[in-house]
Formats: sequence, C-alpha cells, structure tokens
Amino acid sequence: MSLALAACADAWPSLDAGDPAAGGQATQPVQVSADAQSGSQSRSVGESGGQGAQTSASAQQSVSGGGSVAAASAVRETFVGNKVSQMEGDLNRLSNSVRQLNERQSALLQQTSSNADRYHGLIAEVTSRLQRGTTPGNPVLVDYWNRAQAELEQVAEKVPAMTKLSNDAADEAAFGQYLLNAVQATYGLSGAVDEDHIRLRRLEDSVHQQVVEIDRLLTDLSQDINRQNTYVNNERQNMTTLSLAIKNGDLYGTSLATRSFQQTENVARQAARQTQPQPGERPLVVIKFDRANVEYEQALYNAVSQALERKPTATFDLVAVSPQQGTAAQSALNSAAARRNAEAVLRTLTDMGVPASRVQLLAQADPQASNNEVHLYVR
Repeated sequence: MSLALAACADAWPSLDAGDPAAGGQATQPVQVSADAQSGSQSRSVGESGGQGAQTSASAQQSVSGGGSVAAASAVRETFVGNKVSQMEGDLNRLSNSVRQLNERQSALLQQTSSNADRYHGLIAEVTSRLQRGTTPGNPVLVDYWNRAQAELEQVAEKVPAMTKLSNDAADEAAFGQYLLNAVQATYGLSGAVDEDHIRLRRLEDSVHQQVVEIDRLLTDLSQDINRQNTYVNNERQNMTTLSLAIKNGDLYGTSLATRSFQQTENVARQAARQTQPQPGERPLVVIKFDRANVEYEQALYNAVSQALERKPTATFDLVAVSPQQGTAAQSALNSAAARRNAEAVLRTLTDMGVPASRVQLLAQADPQASNNEVHLYVR
C-alpha cells in the first residue's frame, strides 16, 4: 500500500515547482492535508471553470463584435478601392487645373475685348474727323492714331498668351486621357467589391466630363488664336491706310488688301456650307483612330498644302465617321469619340494656317467602319 501511494505521489505534479509566469523564480512550498487539498482542488477547478466560461463568452462577444468591423474594413480597404482613391485625387487635381485654365481664358478674352473696344473707339474718332474734313497731318489725329496703334499691339500680345494657354490645356488633355484609360483598365482588376465599381463608374463619368471640357477649351482657343491673328493682320493694314489718310487729310476707307481678303473668305464660307460629301466620293485624307496617339500631322499637311497649291480658294469638309454597331449607348459613345477626333483634326488645320471658315465639320455613322475615322474632302 505504501508503494502504491508513493508511486501516485510521484505521478502528481509537484507543488514545489516554480511559477512559469514568474520568470523562473521559485515559490514557497505549501503543505496541506489530504482533505484540504482535495477541497481546494475542487474549488479551484470550479472557479477556474467559471472564469473560463466567462472568458470564453467575452472572447465570443469580442469575435462576433469585431467580425463586422473587420469585414467593413475589408470592404473599404481593398486594393481596387485604394486605386480608386488615388485616381479620385488625380481627378481633383485635373478639375482644379481645368478651372484655372477657364479662368485664364476668360481673363484673356476680357482684356482683348477691352483693348479692341478702346482701339475701335479711337479709330472711330479719327474717321469722324476725317469725314468732317480736317487739315493734313493734324497732330490731334496723329495722337489718336498712336494710341490706337498701342491698343492694337496690346491685342496682338494676347495671341502668344493664348498659345501658351493652349499648350497648357493640351498637357492637361493628355493627362485626362491617361486618367480615363487608367479608370477603364481598373475594371479588369480582381479583388474588387461592388462599391468599388460604383465609385469607378462615377469616377469615369467625371473624368470623361473633364476631358470633354478640355477638348472644347482647346477648340475655342484654336479658333480664337486664328481669329485674333487674322484680325490683327487686317487691322495693321487698315492702320497703314489710315495713316496715309491722316497725312493727306482725306478719308479713304479700309485697306484694299483687307477688302479683297474679306470677299474671298465670304465666298469660301458660302461654298463650304453649300456642299456635302456624296456617296462613293473619294476623300483627300482618311485618318483611322485605331490606336492611341495617331500621328497624322505630316501627312495631313502635305495633302492640304498640295490641294491649296492647285486651288488657293479651296474649301474642306471634315467628316467624323463612327462605326454603326452595338447598342444605342455604344453608338452614341462612338459618335462622341469620333467628333472629338474630328475637332482635334480641325484644331490642327487651323494651327497650320487654314481659316476655320473654310472647313465644315460634319458627322456620319458607317456600318462598314470598324474604328473611328476622320475623312477630309476638298472642294
């Protein structure tokens, strides 16, 4: 019996062992009787069981409560969601840049209009004095002429500023197109949730709106630059004729070169509006926008310059051709993209020196076209 008790005593854990949580420090030995020891163990097991149940319940509550937070955090912080957040920041920067470009354009137009108003007011005063009759070389009229010349040069100085603004807008247009392509490419990334695609669709619409606004700004600036150049050149010739009138004290009128130019432009404008491409007619230039950054400028310049050499009064029809396929929404998107491409070609033509009055912008859908195209016809 004593041997059995000794064996059992050796199998039980020793009460003299050190506490592991105490970093290896030994504890004082505790001596209890058999009845007290068994009762203490029973109470310890019951208390530890109750604490374990409480701890388990607390852990379950913590897991169940934190699970929804973790799931919501996972929804908000996906890889695609982070990409969308970055692109939303890029969109804000693009929007601010477009707003600043519009403000600069408005300021330039207001300054140009003010200079032109003062210029024409001075010219009207000189013309009125000459119409009533005055002495040759009247110093008052000479002073008016000098002031008018200064106002005209102020208008001419706005043209380089408009060109600089157009270059800045072109840079933002390239960035906007890059951002639009990045947004569309993000749809194909894995690991996105429904909210990410909802944000992507909103972001795509906003970026597309900014791209359209920049394209419209570029078109307006191209026309403004062309118009201001023509205006300044004509008025300089008129000022030369007016100086001769002041010198002689007689009213002559506008410059003969300006009058001839205006008549030629009026005839070309009427001819451009009365003609349209006929079915089966061969275009002068076909530009296929089947990839990004199509380089067509040199070929377009060569074709148009040869056409103007053969016929200096030639006019042009610029047709935006879009593929007629897919749903109605897809056809509308193709038509809008083809028109933006045609407007870009029109800006290129005006930058090359072709008056905008000689170019008629048209649009049509072609069921045989596979990509957006721009056709240029000569008249």
